[in-house]
Amino acid sequence: MEVVIVPDAESGGELIAEAMAQLLRRKPDALLGVATGSTPLPVSEALAAKVRSGAVDVSRARIAQLDEYVGLPAEHPKSYRSVLTREVLEPLGIGMDAFMGPDGTAEDVQEACEAYDMALAEAGGVDLQLLGIGTDGHIGFNEPCSSLASRTRIKTLTEQTRWDNARFFDGDIDQVPHHVITQGIGTILQAWHLVLFATGEGKADAVAATVEGPVAAVCPASALQLHRHATVVVDEAAASELKLVDYFRHAFANKPDWPQI
Repeated sequence: MEVVIVPDAESGGELIAEAMAQLLRRKPDALLGVATGSTPLPVSEALAAKVRSGAVDVSRARIAQLDEYVGLPAEHPKSYRSVLTREVLEPLGIGMDAFMGPDGTAEDVQEACEAYDMALAEAGGVDLQLLGIGTDGHIGFNEPCSSLASRTRIKTLTEQTRWDNARFFDGDIDQVPHHVITQGIGTILQAWHLVLFATGEGKADAVAATVEGPVAAVCPASALQLHRHATVVVDEAAASELKLVDYFRHAFANKPDWPQI
């Protein structure tokens, strides 16, 4: 696992966006896995700026959704499909024909989960999956004690996660659904490159457990230690609890002339 410490969220977003741009230059039809929430916004903003400047062509790029609320119609403004349309697809100029996501309103939700898992595999897998991390170490909506081999499935959100997400529902936790569809940890680990982006002191404990703690279901993100190409990009505040911080800085500063991350 590579750990990259950046000064702030903006520089982290630029670093990750450049990695995506490099990928798209090598593979124009790459499948990019995207996450929602406030943390990934600097990434989508930086990538959109590159598209506007002509630095990268996304005309053949594909976008895959990480998770979705159960029961919210696709057109609901708080559904993740709507959020990603506003924050990723429209700024990049990518149409819905290049978008993949689970159906949170399906009559048979379990069948929809299995169908999405299969669709990702048939698409050749996610080339680069962007991840955020919860204060309890969850990735996607794989809450603590999720199976590290889990596939796309229905999950019940913890009250902490519902409180964390209430800010997107006008601060009203009663509006936050109790259930979601999420790519499982086993599904996430099948992506070719995993990039976890975390900012702020509130994520510091979760980042330390992910990077330096044991691989354990109590911290789902720790499964990234098992991945062949996982990158953790954190700002100074999110890196504040890392014990090996000096080594991580040294390793990145002396990295050979390969792609940035």
